[in-house]
Amino acid sequence: MNNIVIQEYSNKYQEQVIDLILSIQRGEFEVNITKEDQPDLSDIPNFYQSGGNFWLALHKGQVVGTIALINIGNQQGALRKMFVKAEYRGKAYELAKLLLIKLITWAKDQNMREIYLGTTEKFLAAHRFYEKNEFITIDKKQLPATFPIMKVDTRFYKLTL
Repeated sequence: MNNIVIQEYSNKYQEQVIDLILSIQRGEFEVNITKEDQPDLSDIPNFYQSGGNFWLALHKGQVVGTIALINIGNQQGALRKMFVKAEYRGKAYELAKLLLIKLITWAKDQNMREIYLGTTEKFLAAHRFYEKNEFITIDKKQLPATFPIMKVDTRFYKLTL
């Protein structure tokens, strides 16, 4: 596993999480989004860990990946904040897969039946990853009423557990 540790979020990593996510959103994908546009990042325990969860991938104490799940009721969850630092993507680490397995295992333990997610058209590698991992593309109208749509979301997926 190349010394990667996946663990639940703790506040001591907050700034690293924000830096990782913003650097990928803004730097790699040129999504015009700020920390202020994402108030969840300033309050991860209350936003994600009350009913859902938020995980970190750490390498030598540094945050190199994140993934989160919001419980949206009706045995459904919303996958959010899946980001992996560029040099940790791909077959060498399979970090995205490890994060997704952690989330799915946890969701099943919580008796969730479905996981939904929204992403942008720009994240082409993410589309391939989700589709390879049995997510199906759905229309926005097929989302549960409780799904939290982000302003940048234009493409939506569903996974039945």
